[in-house]
Amino acid sequence: MSPRAEHAPDTPDEARDADSAPGDGPSGGEPSLHLEDQFCFTLYSASRAVTAAYRPLLERLDLTYPQYLVMLALWQHGTTTVKDLVHTLNLDYGTVTPLLKRLEAAGLLARRRRPEDERVVDITPTQEGLDLRSQALAIPPALGEAFDLAEQDIQTANTILSQLIRNLR
Repeated sequence: MSPRAEHAPDTPDEARDADSAPGDGPSGGEPSLHLEDQFCFTLYSASRAVTAAYRPLLERLDLTYPQYLVMLALWQHGTTTVKDLVHTLNLDYGTVTPLLKRLEAAGLLARRRRPEDERVVDITPTQEGLDLRSQALAIPPALGEAFDLAEQDIQTANTILSQLIRNLR
């Protein structure tokens, strides 16, 4: 009987180690293939958790998270082009165009082709869209409270993740 079979694991780490193949993991020479050891899974899970934390706050504004991102960009920059918005949000045109159509139908923004170059579409927040900003001001503090992290920890995480994004572009 192996030493592992003699007692049940007491901690999640012991349980994971019990399932490990020899050499599997950071100290064994091979990279770990355990899900909980994958940085990408941590990022994915954190992204889903953050988006879920936004959901009830954004429902009060009748916005989805991607729509909120569009409005944040418009509140920050005012009138912008679709091309610049695509770049700012790191999304593709096929994703941004339907978002803009829904926000325009909701009366939060206007889209206008430039007369001198009809390929360029300007996006401008409407007065209703600008007025929504005052309600959105409650969202960052509510999320800060939900995160239950020190401001310095949030700033550090933001710096590291921003560097990761730059490295991968």
